[in-house]
Amino acid sequence: MTASDSTHIVIADDHPLFRDALRQAIVSIVPAKISEAGTFEELTARLERDADVDLILLDLSMPGISGFSGLIYLRAQYSAIPVVVVSASDDVATIRRSMDFGASGFIPKRLGIEALRPAILGVIKGDIWIPPDIDLSAAADPEMTRLRDRLVTLTPQQVRVLMMLSEGLLNKQIAYELGVSEATIKAHVSAILQKLGVESRTQAVIAAAKIAGDQWRQNEPSAG
Repeated sequence: MTASDSTHIVIADDHPLFRDALRQAIVSIVPAKISEAGTFEELTARLERDADVDLILLDLSMPGISGFSGLIYLRAQYSAIPVVVVSASDDVATIRRSMDFGASGFIPKRLGIEALRPAILGVIKGDIWIPPDIDLSAAADPEMTRLRDRLVTLTPQQVRVLMMLSEGLLNKQIAYELGVSEATIKAHVSAILQKLGVESRTQAVIAAAKIAGDQWRQNEPSAG
């Protein structure tokens, strides 16, 4: 894929001023149609209406996302659309996990327009891009690798259910939000526990929180 007037980029970030600045920067770099989303719900609603998108620029901390859950969901539901994380949290662990969960690139918000140019152009061409001053060659934590491998086996709907479990919602509340039966949610929860190799909702949330570090919001899940 090369950049053209038909290239469609979606900026998903909850700060209007940053979205506007990023839009201006992209316009100066490549000819493209640019859409915006201020919440993860807006992003998924937009993609459900039209998934003809060439690139998503995703903030990890926007409303509706618990840590890397949004990235995991997008990679599961829209695997053909490359996702680049654009985040103020740019430590090595955050970048490594973003790439492990399928990001095509990681752009720290601290970078200027000139640094954005190779990042945007590279990912549009199909390359993987991380800041040149970041070294990801150090060995990964085996426990984190095992947890990551389990987490990425979840279906998109199971990821959404786990996100809601992390917010402490009851099965009936999750069922209402997703427009399905409570029995369906119970089945999803059972599948989540099996895939993550845990025995309770609380352990599932802890496992998700462990791999995401402080990126994944964690509330005490209820049993219902």
